[in-house]
This record gives sequence, structure tokens and C-alpha cells, in this order.
Amino acid sequence: MDHKEQSIFFQEETLSSMKIYQGKIINLLKKIVKLPDGQKAIREIVEHPGAVVILPLTRDKKVVMVRQFRKATEEILWELPAGVIGTGESLISAARRELQEETGYYAHYLKELISFFSSPGFCNERLTLFLARDLEFRNKNTDIDEFTEVKLVSREESIEMVKKNIIKDAKSIVGIFYLIMMENNLWSPGEIR
Repeated sequence: MDHKEQSIFFQEETLSSMKIYQGKIINLLKKIVKLPDGQKAIREIVEHPGAVVILPLTRDKKVVMVRQFRKATEEILWELPAGVIGTGESLISAARRELQEETGYYAHYLKELISFFSSPGFCNERLTLFLARDLEFRNKNTDIDEFTEVKLVSREESIEMVKKNIIKDAKSIVGIFYLIMMENNLWSPGEIR
């Protein structure tokens, strides 16, 4: 079986779809699908408009982190700045806006790095990771229901925070691992603006 035949084999055909819940940020769908073997199954899917994650690095190579309470986990989490993409908003505009809202930093340089899914077993949220450099502190302007603390941490400290399970947020772990993996490319003289 070649790659194309394998792709077709694994696909599920949607037989019906019903919106169970429509919210401010997410929708919940119930889909009846036909499996590759002909059987039927139910899929509950969270629809999400997508989000951006920002890996903000200061001139002295510190990572700008945000700490905030997350009701879904009932924990205070350390995270990279991130947020939902607004309707009609470009990814780069969303990244610049979210960074400034959550941290007060304006990025003069933004570069799209990678995109990934947060939890593809039940959610279609696609996260896009941006590198942010040439930062200028302006004003923090969090949403009315958002309370955050901002901290600058070294690359080494961010790695230790992951190792010690202080950073538990998957999108932030992806960003920090990306920094480690690609550090030489991120800091090459041709990249500095």
C-alpha cells in the first residue's frame, strides 16, 4: 500500500455533524463518522479558531514568561505569551497584539517558526509559534479578566523549569525545546534586526 492509499485508508467519512454548544471561543460538535472498516463511530470535536504562541527573547537572551491562574487545571501556570487569533486577524498581528497585551513588550521583529496542534484527539486548535526579538517595553494591556505576572528567565532557567515540572504547559514546552534545538540558527548574525 503506497502513501496515498494509506492516507485514504485512515480517513473517516463524516456522515452527520451537529453543533452541541457554541461559545465565545470554542464550539463543540458531535460527528457521526464512517470508519475505514465500515463501522460507525461518534467523534466529539472542539472547534477552535487557532492561537499564536510567542517565544519572546530579550537582547540579553532572556525568555519573557507569563504566570497566571488557569481555571481548567486549577493551577497557576508559567507559560509563554499566547492567545486566540481574532476574526480576520493575521497570525503576525495576533502574535504582536498578544505579546504586548500580556507582557507589555512590543516586538519589532517577529518570525513564524512552526505550527502544531494542541490536542488533535478531540480539538482542531492549531497553534503557531513565533520568535519575537528586538523587544521594546511599552504598556501591558491584559484583557479585563486576565491577571498575569511577567518574568524574564534565562535559557538555562527555562530548561530547569521544564525539567522540574514547573512549566507544565505543552505550548510553552514546545517553544522552549524549539529554542534549544535551533539556538544556533536563532542567534545567527543574519537574523538580528
